[in-house]
Amino acid sequence: MNLTKIGHWSFLGGIVLAILAGFASIPFLPIALFALGLVVGFLNVKERESTRFLVAVITLLVIGVASVEFSKLSPVIAPIFQSFIAFVSAAGLIVAIKQIWFTGQVGEVGE
Repeated sequence: MNLTKIGHWSFLGGIVLAILAGFASIPFLPIALFALGLVVGFLNVKERESTRFLVAVITLLVIGVASVEFSKLSPVIAPIFQSFIAFVSAAGLIVAIKQIWFTGQVGEVGE
């Protein structure tokens, strides 16, 4: 199994687990989602996709935090968005660090 397939399955698994979090209490779920997010950040997001990905991460994090604040509306929605926050923030962290690294490398080459 190549790394691209592992990245795709990690993404799909993270989405499914985040949705399941609204309906069942799963021990260590935030840790598993964070780990899957790290894998997605390392394997799935290519250089040319990183800006769009980071904008999407920011959007999802803002929506997730807002929905957690309004969790009194639905007890199912809050855990789903909390799980999405754990998953997406880890992937966004890796992509942001890769972008900072790449930006620093380009500056050194151009000098």
